[in-house]
Amino acid sequence: MRLRKQPDEMQEKEILLMARISDALAHPARIKIFRYIMQQNKKFKKVCNKDLVEHFDYAQATISQHVKKLADAGLLEKRKIDRYTYYYVHLGTLNDYMTATKHFENMPESDD
Repeated sequence: MRLRKQPDEMQEKEILLMARISDALAHPARIKIFRYIMQQNKKFKKVCNKDLVEHFDYAQATISQHVKKLADAGLLEKRKIDRYTYYYVHLGTLNDYMTATKHFENMPESDD
């Protein structure tokens, strides 16, 4: 038997998800990096830091900081192969975020 969470808990979970993902996407460079990785993933191409540094006019340290923020938010998955770390868009997290934003308008007011 599957138990459903209380509606308030679900709303709180969606609100926290929206805040976490929105924060990760709050910088234009991160949006560009995320979009580039997503486009490359659609073409079945691997993307590592070296590829991002070549594509964007940012220092490697800057790229690494932005990618870390996206990964910490759950938007990117990392896979280490040999000495390289490759990045893949986590479509489940992106889908959850989009679903939460659709529910946002219809969320009842909180008591906070």
